[in-house]
Amino acid sequence: MSQSDPPSTHNTFNISGSSITNLTGSGSIHYNEAIPKAENQNAQVLNQQTVPESNLSRTSVVKTILFLAANPKGTSQLRLQEEVREIDAGLQRSKLRDRFLLEQRWAVRSRDVQRAMLDFSPQIVHFSGHGGGEEGLVLEDETGNIKFLDGDALASLFELFSEQVECVILNACYSKVQAKAISYHVPYVIGMNKAIGDNAAIEFAVGFYDALASGKSVEFAYKFGCSSIRMAGIAEHLTPILEKKSS
Repeated sequence: MSQSDPPSTHNTFNISGSSITNLTGSGSIHYNEAIPKAENQNAQVLNQQTVPESNLSRTSVVKTILFLAANPKGTSQLRLQEEVREIDAGLQRSKLRDRFLLEQRWAVRSRDVQRAMLDFSPQIVHFSGHGGGEEGLVLEDETGNIKFLDGDALASLFELFSEQVECVILNACYSKVQAKAISYHVPYVIGMNKAIGDNAAIEFAVGFYDALASGKSVEFAYKFGCSSIRMAGIAEHLTPILEKKSS
């Protein structure tokens, strides 16, 4: 006498949005259709979580260049606007243009320098103007006349921003003294060991930022800037000097 077969039981589970049926007694689980669907859903989640490359470059590696300029009354007129225009043009044409932001302040007084440092939190600070050797960089006072800013004052300022500033360029005559003072707090500082002409100053600045914006190091950019002076047929390529952070 034969016994009747026990009724079959079906358990249904939902995994990744697909049905998988467990047939009791057979020991088999049908899941082949669930795998590709789950993989597709995982890929969609990853795509939604991926940040566009352009946004990454803007948020994580953007460096601010702060361009400071002064040409007070009673000093020879410099081609500062041409300098910054050529720097900006070089940055705009570079393959890494999204990684640099150029900010400008003109006719700067000492207070303007302090405020600009707070406002922009720059990684690169560039001063263009006149220099007075031991007396300091030539800034302006409240009436537009000459006011010197010496190396000790500059060093004390950059000490406060030593964790963010990576490079300082003092594109001014006889600015080696101030460059040395600042280098105790900043990894790279470029100054001039004697008087430098307008053309040489512009050629150096343009070459320096062209190299920097192509992904080269500060040291390479410095050498490239000096080479740019030579390429222009100007015998002042030994005037810029690079000071590295003192231990």
